[in-house]
Amino acid sequence: MRSISLFMTDSAPIIGLLLASLTLGGCSAVRLGYNNGPTLAYWWLDSYFDFDGEQSVRMRNDLQTVQDWHRKDELPRLAQTLKELQTMAPKPVTTTHVCNIVANLQTRLQVTLERVTPTIAAIAPSLQNAQIDHIAQEFERRNSKWREDWVEGTLVERSQRRVKQIVERAESFYGPLDTAQITIVRTHISRSSFDGPRQYKEMQRRHKSSLQVLRELRTTNASPSQATAIIRELLEQTLKAPDPAYRKYMDVLTTESCAAMAALHNSSTAEQRTRLAQTLQAYEADVRALAGQSPETPTAPLSPTAF
Repeated sequence: MRSISLFMTDSAPIIGLLLASLTLGGCSAVRLGYNNGPTLAYWWLDSYFDFDGEQSVRMRNDLQTVQDWHRKDELPRLAQTLKELQTMAPKPVTTTHVCNIVANLQTRLQVTLERVTPTIAAIAPSLQNAQIDHIAQEFERRNSKWREDWVEGTLVERSQRRVKQIVERAESFYGPLDTAQITIVRTHISRSSFDGPRQYKEMQRRHKSSLQVLRELRTTNASPSQATAIIRELLEQTLKAPDPAYRKYMDVLTTESCAAMAALHNSSTAEQRTRLAQTLQAYEADVRALAGQSPETPTAPLSPTAF
């Protein structure tokens, strides 16, 4: 949900991006993108792994299985979330409201990623040195772009880039922002605890750890269950850094982002909130269609702590 993560600026790790093509993009492309999700996800992964024939077949088949499960079990949950967000759209929200939404969506993402863990564990031991080297090169290529955007250049340039990104995303939901609303965004950026070099260092740790695990699984005779446990631990450390200080930093950054999102929403006009509700309704309709539901189909409610 881009509207929930407007203020988040981080680089997702390789496992975390696995399902990028299975999540929502723009309303006009939701159905096409989702239905082609396994293929798009495969192409993205192949740009890292450069799969051979057998690995390719396994990955394609398993991605399709994950999507079949996701369509049946997760899309109804997402539709319900979108419906509940529509009821919130006309009302003021708090930082806690926004952070609870973020936490709920992060939980659902983690559940989905768990479904892919056995596939990565099964393929990892068959990776050749050249493939692992290819992954390392791709890490560096994409890191270079992230470094260029969020570490290099002047503070003013980086801040302007972040403001532009947030405003464009917000306007895709609310419509044009006025001067006061853009000031809210600028104020958030000027006061943000965001630390590009610190996050870049954490990215390097994740990548180093990922490459180390892949090399170890290639050279050790781990059983399928052992390999899955190793990949699962890697996933956990990817989603939640082992360094307590970094976790605290991310908690602060998340709270700041939730507060800024709440402030921006609370500054919105009745017209903007109507547009937000309509956009969310369009997303819900697409998600229910993808899940094979009619708009009236009841779904299981989220946990009481979701909002």
